[in-house]
Amino acid sequence: MYRSSCSTFFLLLFGILVPASVEASAIDSLKAFIQETRTVRANFSQTLYDRNARTLQESNGTLQFERPEKFRWTYEKPYEQLIVGDGIQVWFYDHDLNQVTVRQFNIAIGSSPAALLAGSSAIEDNFVLTELGLQNQIEWLEAIPKSKESVFEFIQMGFSPEGTLKIMALRDNFGQTTLLTFSDLDKNPKLPADLFKFIPPENADVISD
Repeated sequence: MYRSSCSTFFLLLFGILVPASVEASAIDSLKAFIQETRTVRANFSQTLYDRNARTLQESNGTLQFERPEKFRWTYEKPYEQLIVGDGIQVWFYDHDLNQVTVRQFNIAIGSSPAALLAGSSAIEDNFVLTELGLQNQIEWLEAIPKSKESVFEFIQMGFSPEGTLKIMALRDNFGQTTLLTFSDLDKNPKLPADLFKFIPPENADVISD
């Protein structure tokens, strides 16, 4: 997914927040979000930090997904990239390099953020979920992948009191942390059927598993 704010975010990003006992439940919000949401369209901004909290890259784009197992992430700035999952394969397209990487869907998505957003409702098959508490009117949870082959140590998700997904924070196995902030999130819009189909551009270099 990669090419290469307030203090609460950094507490969550680097694992310092102490779990709290609160009435609001981010896990319930996640499960309700999955049960009640078949399609989503949203904008996102993304910041990548190194292990010392220094900013490495900022980007933005759009995302759409259709449960189960179809999604489309479009990076618009600073580089044009596209990630499409059709339920069978996941396609990674780098516009500048004119290069496409293809991976089997179950391998690429198993313990990834896409599995939480666009996967099946059986999220606890792939993740251990823990409440992190309420901070600045955001309910937080942590999802730790069960698979030892996951490239992520943990994924943290923040929901508004109304159950709207607002933020995701992800730490990878290299100690880098990605913060995703969502805006204009539209639940259950009608999406074109061909949105999740990908045909490699002519003359693109295609690399597959």
